[in-house]
Amino acid sequence: MKLWGGRFTKETDQLVHNFNASISFDQKFYKQDITGSIAHVFMLEKQEIITTKDRELIVAGLEGISQDIESGKLIIDSSQEDIHSFVEAHLIDRIGDTGKKLHTGRSRNDQVALDMKLFIRDEINELSDLIKALLTTLHIQMKEHTATYMPGFTHLQKAQPTTLSHHLGAYFEMFRRDYSRLLDVKSRMNLCPLGSGALAGTTYPLDRDYTAVLLDFDGPTLNSMDSVSDRDYLIELLSALSTVMMHLSRFCEEIIIWNTNEYRFIEIDDTYSTGSSIMPQKKNPDIAELIRGKTGRVYGALISILTVMKGLPLAYNKDIQEDKELTFDAIDTVKGCLSLFNGMLQSIQYRKDVMAKSATGGFTNATDAADYLVNHNIPFRDAHEIIGRLVLYCIEQNTSIEALSIDEFKAISPVFEEDIYDAVSLKNCVEKRNTIGAPGTESMSKILKTNEAFLASL
Repeated sequence: MKLWGGRFTKETDQLVHNFNASISFDQKFYKQDITGSIAHVFMLEKQEIITTKDRELIVAGLEGISQDIESGKLIIDSSQEDIHSFVEAHLIDRIGDTGKKLHTGRSRNDQVALDMKLFIRDEINELSDLIKALLTTLHIQMKEHTATYMPGFTHLQKAQPTTLSHHLGAYFEMFRRDYSRLLDVKSRMNLCPLGSGALAGTTYPLDRDYTAVLLDFDGPTLNSMDSVSDRDYLIELLSALSTVMMHLSRFCEEIIIWNTNEYRFIEIDDTYSTGSSIMPQKKNPDIAELIRGKTGRVYGALISILTVMKGLPLAYNKDIQEDKELTFDAIDTVKGCLSLFNGMLQSIQYRKDVMAKSATGGFTNATDAADYLVNHNIPFRDAHEIIGRLVLYCIEQNTSIEALSIDEFKAISPVFEEDIYDAVSLKNCVEKRNTIGAPGTESMSKILKTNEAFLASL
């Protein structure tokens, strides 16, 4: 049974049916379709468009269909064009002509818009939980590593010493923003399109406010044409998910670098690594590489939906059906990546000794040596030039700043005294930095308390 067959005298060509059908993927939101239909019939009863008996019969039929799908008794097949037709056809088979009243006052256009919003709202909740779990892991590791010293980098070159806690904290901030972005999407999309009809509403006296309340929306959408053709919330979601993947990819890139023989900052657990079919010594960071690679897949979904929507006149067009597969795939990809990344991160062993040793090389304390001179009344620009000459001397002598003798220091500038060694020690270079956002223990303790309060509020 087709919902629109009355106008046609010929059966749809099978290839056309297959190309037009969406049930292979829109069956994913059968629960949302049934939930929306139940709310719709309660509203129809309230408005005396259908009787209480009709409502009871329809709701019982819909609930039975839902239970049978979940138990496997009823299999969703391709005999119907979409999940909406499938549910309605089975409802009519079960309760007879009363089932035909279900679609009173609505179109598939507002029905699918509702289903998609209900589905996305549920998925945002799951995505938010996964990000919260990752933030919790990061917070735990930040607390453990406030004194784990490591080099900080700019241009992938050693720049200044920092701590692992500080480094992980940068990703905490990224994923905190990701969590906020998802909430923004959920808040902005939370208006109910049901009752908009095909594009111009309906002559039935629907109570759209009541339907919105039943479905936990903030209210009804305010323009029926926009209601059925709006997919801004999907574009915003895919943009937010692309940003999540970008952050995961950046982190994975660093894990891959830290895992190399040249760095040896970390050891990835065997459960999150693979080997080589020919080189027995290999232990590859495949999970990190795959997450990095799947980032492009999510970016592709965003570009696809933007391209689909860019030339569509009002109101609904069949092109919009393309929103589902790419959105479903992107959501599943991000959920999988978040879950796997969190597990991998929890399994990582950090080599504190290697990190600390690396932080002492590459003249990461050069800025602190310049600050030492500034604190002894040398203008910063002059101090910068003096330390530049000091570093050049160290390079020529194949040594480091902290390894120089006091005579070598004084040969560059007589201002240097014995306290220069304390000033350029790894611990002091980090601990002296206690402005908000810096890696010093005092600063990081404040940030950790802020993070704890944030996580407790979620």
